Amino acid sequence: MLISSIVRTKGADVFTVSAGLSLEAAAQELHRRRVGALVVMTDSGEIGGVFSERDLVREIAKHGAGAALQTRVADAMSRTVDPNETVDEALSRMTDRRIRHLPVVAGGRLLGVVSIGDLVKAKIAETEAEADAMKTYIAAN
Repeated sequence: MLISSIVRTKGADVFTVSAGLSLEAAAQELHRRRVGALVVMTDSGEIGGVFSERDLVREIAKHGAGAALQTRVADAMSRTVDPNETVDEALSRMTDRRIRHLPVVAGGRLLGVVSIGDLVKAKIAETEAEADAMKTYIAAN
């Protein structure tokens, strides 16, 4: 299964934040929108990555709250995923980086955001479909 099929099913509603914004302002936006991550837009209008609650916590742990909150979002964000990557590839990237959200970008255009929950749900559905097909095959033979 490809990431693009998950985005089609889930929808493309996404909240964004500027790469030059401070982490303090980004944290306020996370709270205001009641989300765990925001897509980061560069000054030229391109998608730079994603900024999450986890990124904020890491920066505070590394630099202390005062210094971290003045850091720019661009310096704390995670990068993007291609819609033609497989679910397994994206899950592997999320596991390696210990992140939970990836913006899906094709040709510089934002298609949506996938979470680790979206990918796990797709993986479960795929596994259940394979199990059902196997049961049908065994029952027919």
